[in-house]
Amino acid sequence: MSIISLCKTCEKRGFDFKQGIVCSLTNAKPTFSGHCPEFIKDASVKEFHGLKLRPNGERSTALIFLIWIVLVLEVLIIISSGMQHSLLTTIASGGYVSDEAANFNDLRVQLLAILYIVAYVISGIAFIMWFRRAYFNLHQKVNTLSYGEEWAAGGWFVPVVNFYRPFQIMQELYNETRKFIQNGEGSHSIDLSTKYLGLWWTLWLINGIAGQIAFRVARHASTLDDLIVSSKVDVVSGVIGIVLSFITVRIVRDYARVEGMLFSKA
Repeated sequence: MSIISLCKTCEKRGFDFKQGIVCSLTNAKPTFSGHCPEFIKDASVKEFHGLKLRPNGERSTALIFLIWIVLVLEVLIIISSGMQHSLLTTIASGGYVSDEAANFNDLRVQLLAILYIVAYVISGIAFIMWFRRAYFNLHQKVNTLSYGEEWAAGGWFVPVVNFYRPFQIMQELYNETRKFIQNGEGSHSIDLSTKYLGLWWTLWLINGIAGQIAFRVARHASTLDDLIVSSKVDVVSGVIGIVLSFITVRIVRDYARVEGMLFSKA
């Protein structure tokens, strides 16, 4: 049983929004090795022994497929925004645009927006499910992880904490998996580089900000100039989203390729 799993069944466990499970005696992460001398079993909590790794391959495959769908929609939105920008500049310069063309433009923009929101939400749920399962599996092999596996899901939703906790867990996922597999096999190279993680998280944060800006600009657009600006913001946001999608696929695929080794390594 991992340290965190043991602490979850102790009467002296505590919780801190920044650290996760802590010892109520020290208000810090547990640091003991082996058995904790202060451990008192909480009879109200079920104890889990011999938890097995859970398959995660289907989740990673489905997640990558969903990300490709989001990427395709990003491309279509960029094209659509470019078409809308052309239509709006034509109107602004005094050119003629038929009612049919204007209505078709509005319908296309609205339809793509709905499809994108649906795909984005579904892919986000799929990512969190994959992420938590991956961290759960690593917990069954490594007993010194920094956070409970529930943080792989909850960390995305706690204000302020969601600016850094998922990134910390992803880094730990990569680093600890590589170290565990390479343990005792120094000559065995594991292709699990963290070089893309910083860029991935930076783009994730920028994409979130860009999405908020795009939404607010579109929501409050009341003039022709506002709509033109909105179409430009959509293009920029779409480009960021495309790059983010490619990097996310790379990160998920790289880890999924290595995660299978956990099943065969004691």
